[in-house]
Amino acid sequence: MTRIRKPLLTSGLLCAASLLALTARADMVTDWNDKAVAAVYTARMSPDAQTRGLAIMHIAVFEALNSIEPRYTPYRARLPVEPGALPDAAAAAAAHATLVRLFPDQAKEFDATLQAALARLPEGPGKANGIRLGERAAAAMLAERQKDGADAPITYRPFTQPGKYVPTQLPSSSTWAAVRPFALKSGDQFRPPAPYALSSAQWAADYNEVKRMGGKAGTARSPEQNDIARFWQITGAATYNPVTRHLAAAKGLDLLDCARLFALSAIATADTAVAIFDAKYAYSFWRPVTAIRNGDIDGNDATALDAGWEPLIATPMHPEYPCAHCTFQGAAAGVLQGLYGDAVPKFTLTSTAAPGVSRSFERLSDYVNEVINARIYEGVHYRTSGEVGAALGRKVADEVVKNHLRPAP
Repeated sequence: MTRIRKPLLTSGLLCAASLLALTARADMVTDWNDKAVAAVYTARMSPDAQTRGLAIMHIAVFEALNSIEPRYTPYRARLPVEPGALPDAAAAAAAHATLVRLFPDQAKEFDATLQAALARLPEGPGKANGIRLGERAAAAMLAERQKDGADAPITYRPFTQPGKYVPTQLPSSSTWAAVRPFALKSGDQFRPPAPYALSSAQWAADYNEVKRMGGKAGTARSPEQNDIARFWQITGAATYNPVTRHLAAAKGLDLLDCARLFALSAIATADTAVAIFDAKYAYSFWRPVTAIRNGDIDGNDATALDAGWEPLIATPMHPEYPCAHCTFQGAAAGVLQGLYGDAVPKFTLTSTAAPGVSRSFERLSDYVNEVINARIYEGVHYRTSGEVGAALGRKVADEVVKNHLRPAP
């Protein structure tokens, strides 16, 4: 079972898991995706741990459906299928069996969802055979991910000198770089280059932009930029799964193609989580609140210290480079771009972090770019970090789409 970690969000933002695309088509895959996304927030999982659970579930669903109708290469292997196995029963059983194992405290709710889903299907051998197939697919994926490093003990050593006080809250996700990826060869396969030199003009430009645009007081943000900053305080699976649900509905995907789309997205975002924390802890680059309060020691005459500067939102407890939020959006959007292109049917998102505010997009690149800007407006990231993160996510997505769950010969 995936270890439940402290969330990166305040309790007041956890309810923003209800961020939804306003248009959605319900089917067995999207229904269970919605249920799984809610489950990871109920379990108070960090964004990296969320991705693992979603990937296990969605791969299991795909393997079951693709075994019935083998149109794509399997993730691991095609499973034996009993005659007449119903795809909807297989999908529901695979999703249920994985979620019950991953989130046993929520088992009663998953059981009720399964019973409601199966009640809509005709009784008979096909239904029973589909259920058994889904349960086998779930068991195979759960076994596949045992001892993958997700439960490794936290061994982070704070930077200090003997006898010197340092803040005592350990940073989050320091061991996630060692989690075995679902598709990548290793977490450092696409590790970005090191951050820029502090003596560079690019560093000074990024420093001064976030100092000007991301502060709690005396900010240069416009009203719309304030809305964007508030809107994107939500992090994790609720920020990109609704976009995938929207596009699956807009494209009218059948059950297997929908399962494949969600599996590809889940694999890409799960491996992106590994890649993010590989880079973050490899470089341990300082956050704006640290840099701006120490602007006199970076050796750059173009960066002025502001000892009282504070970011608009609380700074996440892990190193700055690259921007995790931006990398996740880059990966999720990258899967959709790789399959369908950048221009998509218009989608509108809402967030309870910003009541009354909605954000609409017709290009996936605009959606990613807004998140890059939001993290600057919130005062927690530099522009270069956001751009590097989005590019890293797209590289992971391209690798996954190119080499996994491909159309069968």
